[in-house]
Formats: sequence, structure tokens, C-alpha cells
Amino acid sequence: MGMETIYFLIIVAIAIVALSVFFSFFPVMLWISALASGVRIGIITLVAMRLRRVIPSRIVNPLIKATKAGMDLSINQLESHYLAGGNVDRVVNALIAAHRANIQLEFARAAAIDLAGRDVLQAVQMSVNPRVIETPIVSAVAKDGIEVKVIARVTVRANIDRLVGGAGEETIIARVGEGIVTTVGSSGSHKDVLENPDSISQTVLGKGLDAGTAFEILSIDIADVDVGKNIGAYLQTEQAEADKQIAQAKAEERRAMAVAQEQEMKARVVEMKAKVVEAESQVPLAMADALRSGKLGVMDYMNLKNIDADTQMRSTFGKLGGDSSKDGEDA
Repeated sequence: MGMETIYFLIIVAIAIVALSVFFSFFPVMLWISALASGVRIGIITLVAMRLRRVIPSRIVNPLIKATKAGMDLSINQLESHYLAGGNVDRVVNALIAAHRANIQLEFARAAAIDLAGRDVLQAVQMSVNPRVIETPIVSAVAKDGIEVKVIARVTVRANIDRLVGGAGEETIIARVGEGIVTTVGSSGSHKDVLENPDSISQTVLGKGLDAGTAFEILSIDIADVDVGKNIGAYLQTEQAEADKQIAQAKAEERRAMAVAQEQEMKARVVEMKAKVVEAESQVPLAMADALRSGKLGVMDYMNLKNIDADTQMRSTFGKLGGDSSKDGEDA
């Protein structure tokens, strides 16, 4: 291989690198596409986007779509929204959809909705085609104690003016559930709810549940109504069981107190018997002391013994008489 061939290959490589760098900083094809679509944009502006770390196609292609849709958007608006971290293509698609549906939506509001984290295109689509939200099973209890299970379908439409700062679907579901519980709870009987389920939707719809939310409630339809448990009877049974346990506890407490009092009385009787035995043991000592001191004579002592013996004899006769009368009754 000659030197001329080597020089030629080097020149070709340098030319390829130069062209790659040139077309990287100078998106000529994108500039030509913009001019062919009626978008007036300078090649220097595209190069400046590269320097600002903005991908030109992310700006020019949405601008071409907006221009073809008859909308007047500036490249500075799209570029500033891109630099703020927004999705330029989605915002432009939402603006085109709103323009086709005759919905008043400005670029500033659409950009704010997108930067707030909401899908602005989906919001515009919900404004054109309302969405149906089905609530989970809501359990409520009527005044007669019967549980009623209700499933509702809420038809909502996005309110673009309240998308920024407005509550979401969870708030709508929670408010509808609260309204169902309130309506069923104020009904005198569960039969009234079963006969007129539309009364629930009318009452709930009249409460203005969409206030402060990003949606507008169009209708609330009752999809299903079922009868659940007899909550009133269940609560009465639980209350009766609780009262029974309380009564049993109080009875056990009284029994324990009675047993304690009985044990206390037995202890007192034992104590009294001990005192009597102790007192009786002091009698012989007192009599002996009285004999020694002359306060009690021998005859007095003998008379006392005779009285004691007579008393014991009478007690023995009394016991024998009681046993014989008992034997006669048994005979």
C-alpha cells in the first residue's frame, strides 16, 4: 500500500468525523423538515439548542404538529417547558386534542398541569369522554339494624380548571362512600333502600361531592344492592354476653367475699375457744390461791364440787332423755 493510499484513507476518515460533528451540531435534515412544514426556524437556533443541552427533535417535531394543527406556539415556550422537565410532546398533543374538541386550554395551563405530575392529555380525553369510576362495596346499616351493601358507579368528567391543586379519584370514592353510609343510616328500614335505590344516588349527588376536586360528577348510579348481616341483633347478642360475664364476675366476687368472711368467723371462733380454754386453765390456780389465802374454805370448795357434779348429772340425764325421745319418734 502506497503513501498516497494511506493519505487518502486518512483524509476520508477526517472527512467522516468532520461531517459527523457537523451534522451533530447542525441538524440540517431537521431544519429542512421544519422549513418544509412551514415552521420558520434558523439553523443557528438549532445549534444553540445543542449548546443548551436541548434535543432539537424534542422541540421541533411537536412544533411542526402544532403548526399543522393551526395553533400558534413559539419555540421559546416549548423549549422553556422542556428545560423545566416537562413533556413537550404530551402537552402539544393535549393542546391539539383540546383545540379539536373546542375546549379552552392555554399552553401555560397545560404546561402547569404537566409539571404538576398529571397527565394533561388524559385529562383532555376525560373532558371529551367521561370516565366511569366504580366504588368498592360500601357497607352501611339502616335504623332497623340490617346491613346493606352498595356498589355505585360514578361518572366523572375532568375539570381542567381545577386539575392543578384539585383532589383525585380517591377523594371522589371516599366522598361517595360517605354519602352512601349517611343515606342508608338515615333510612328507617333496609326495605326502603331496596325499594328505592335511586334515593341514594339522588341524595349523594345533591351533596356537591365534586367540590375541590379535579373532576365534575355527572351522575351516580347504584350498580348493586345486597342485604348483609343483622348487625342490630349481633350487637344485642354481644351486649347480652358482656352483661352475662359482668354478672358472673360480680357473683364470683360476692362468693369470694362470703368465703373470706366465713374463714374470718372461723378464725374468730378458734380464737375465742383458745381464750376460753386459757381462762378455764386459770380457774384451778385461782381456787388454789384462794384456799391458801383463806378466802375459800374447804366446805365452800366441797359445795362447789357438789354443785358441779349435780350440774353434770343433770346434763347427762338431759342428754339421755333427748336420745330416748328421739328413739321413740324413730320407733
